[in-house]
Amino acid sequence: MMGKMASIESNDSQAHAVLQDIAKRAMLKRGLLPDFSAKAIAELGKIQAPSAIDGVKARDLRDLSWASIDNDDSRDLDQLTAAVAISDDNVKILVAVADVDALVKKGSALDEQARHNTTSVYTAAQTFPMLPEKLSTNLTSLNLDQDRLAIVVEIVVGADGSVLDSAIFRALVRNHAKLAYNSVAAWLEGRIDTPLEISAVDGLAENLRLQDRAAQSMKNSRHAHGALCLETIEAKPIFEGDSIVDLQAEEKNRAKDIIEDFMIAANGVTVRYLSSRKIPSIRRVVRTPRRWERIVEIAAQHGSMLSKNPDSRALEKFLIREKAADPLRFPDLSLAIIKLLGSGEYIAELPGESTGHFGLAVKDYAHSTAPNRRYADLITQRLLKAAIDGRPMPYTKDELDDLANQCTEKEDAANKVERQVGKSAAALLLGKRIGEQFDALVTGASVKGTWVRLLDVPIEGMLKNGGYGIDVGDRIRVQLVSVDVEQGFIDFRRIGPSR
Repeated sequence: MMGKMASIESNDSQAHAVLQDIAKRAMLKRGLLPDFSAKAIAELGKIQAPSAIDGVKARDLRDLSWASIDNDDSRDLDQLTAAVAISDDNVKILVAVADVDALVKKGSALDEQARHNTTSVYTAAQTFPMLPEKLSTNLTSLNLDQDRLAIVVEIVVGADGSVLDSAIFRALVRNHAKLAYNSVAAWLEGRIDTPLEISAVDGLAENLRLQDRAAQSMKNSRHAHGALCLETIEAKPIFEGDSIVDLQAEEKNRAKDIIEDFMIAANGVTVRYLSSRKIPSIRRVVRTPRRWERIVEIAAQHGSMLSKNPDSRALEKFLIREKAADPLRFPDLSLAIIKLLGSGEYIAELPGESTGHFGLAVKDYAHSTAPNRRYADLITQRLLKAAIDGRPMPYTKDELDDLANQCTEKEDAANKVERQVGKSAAALLLGKRIGEQFDALVTGASVKGTWVRLLDVPIEGMLKNGGYGIDVGDRIRVQLVSVDVEQGFIDFRRIGPSR
């Protein structure tokens, strides 16, 4: 939508160091550990190689056209994907997930530290990995041209995008190409020639196109069943040396769709696999929307009527119409809907129970595909391996309940740290723009205050004056009145309706 925004100069040559210090203090304030314990480091020193392959009952799938697709700067590679054509209509999708449990054992010092934070924290200044980089970006990462043990989720997809069959097993895999979202998407859309990383691997280009077709049909199927078409803009600070010179918008694209749809399907297969073996699981759920009545009001403002009872299919039809009518501002509408839906949470559910995920329109949804960066995924991996090997379960239902609550609380804390540091970075950029006016979208309205996000620059701040009578989704005109880099505060006042 926005591409790269016009550069905003910052004279603070120590911006990177300032933000790192803010990030570490924000971590501690939220009960997160920015550094690894002495016990964890000592334990790490004893791990010198990837998990041993000899003696493990695993299929040898190294010859498949495995590749990783991730952000340009990603080094912790949790999953690989590949596809096999079964017939003219059906495609077998394979998702390989790094076997992190092979080196990070339950109850170890490394495991206890990961259990404390439960997630990697990605701030504008520094990444605080859940596991040390010696593991997460090397020994437990599915790195290029390295043989690795993995948990493979196999999914047979029909022409209509439906899942026809599935299986889960252990396998030996090898990453043949480390790819990035933006370049793969540009190639799939015909905007650039085939990237060298793709053309260098025989059959990979055809395999990726097969994955793309399967992902598009899977996405269409999900949306037909009520999965919401939501699209937001994330801003990433751009550094030159130690100075912030810009914010760059990160958007969804065709390659991200491949990974998103395959991971959603793999997470659903995971829950059903565990349930079929009478094993409880930790699931990611979004219950009934927190403020459905306001979503109904916003739809009415756009000329669409929604029922008083939450209906994901009707909401999806409204979103599709609005995206077609105004694609430029659709991310702003999406953001308002996301805020009104409310945040997700982890819960432990027994086989047969199904709270579901309203936004994805799926009943069975775990987090299982990123064990290097999310503890819930590592827990699920241990449950899967026990089920595959026929061993006793590593956790009781009560333990899973406690772990689910812990994951929810710490993930919320991590999100707050990331937002605070992001706002501190934005405050550095906006320091010379006090008094300027902007069009903005109301993103939060409660007794605690009113928050807005600028439409031209994806920066969020608090409305200090003029919040009465407005609600989430309203567009207004604001003036920047102050910034506080240390606290990550960006304050505006309302001066009228949006232009």
